[in-house]
Amino acid sequence: MVVQVYTAAWCRDCRAAKQFLDSHGIRYTEINVDDDPAASNELIRHVGKRAIPQLVIDGEWFQPYKPGRGLLYDELEQRLGISRS
Repeated sequence: MVVQVYTAAWCRDCRAAKQFLDSHGIRYTEINVDDDPAASNELIRHVGKRAIPQLVIDGEWFQPYKPGRGLLYDELEQRLGISRS
């Protein structure tokens, strides 16, 4: 599985998403949209806006949070194939 995470240093939800991935041993490549204008443009091209965090899992784009709900842990587990023990 190839996972990319579009983030920014100031983004609290981005930190939560990376912590979730780290806690489950999911390897990922972090792409900071503040440091890389091309990455910011790629995000806008795929999502239509600069909404982060944004995950790309095996080429499929997925926004792991919703405003007012926070990180979507159940959906993250399902998309990443993480089973609850």
